[in-house]
Amino acid sequence: MRVRLPLTVRYAETDAMGVVHHSSYVVWLEAARVEWLERIGLPYPEVEAQGLAFAVVELGLTYRRAARFGDRVEVEVWLAELASRTLEYRYRVWRGEALLAEGFTRHLCQDSRGKAARIPPHIAQVLGAHLGA
Repeated sequence: MRVRLPLTVRYAETDAMGVVHHSSYVVWLEAARVEWLERIGLPYPEVEAQGLAFAVVELGLTYRRAARFGDRVEVEVWLAELASRTLEYRYRVWRGEALLAEGFTRHLCQDSRGKAARIPPHIAQVLGAHLGA
């Protein structure tokens, strides 16, 4: 399942050149990922309440076009890979039909002590039901 999260670029997200700073995209990806989990019925606070976290262990972004203050963008997200302890999301950032950026985040399931853990079956089942495009 793919989700598109609409956002309006805030002034604080831009740099001295008036372009969205590269670090702002990381925050947008997180917001889209949290929204995706909410929409599939697995709110992240409930995952954390079970003593689990999906820590970001790798991130990649390719910037295609600039976004600027006031632009309306959409962050598209989907779960691309699911393994026993890891998952990977893919992203695209759009302004209308223009692709601004694309990337991925890889996550490791961790217990409350920060140790790698298997994704519990009940969570893996929900994630797996929404795997892919």
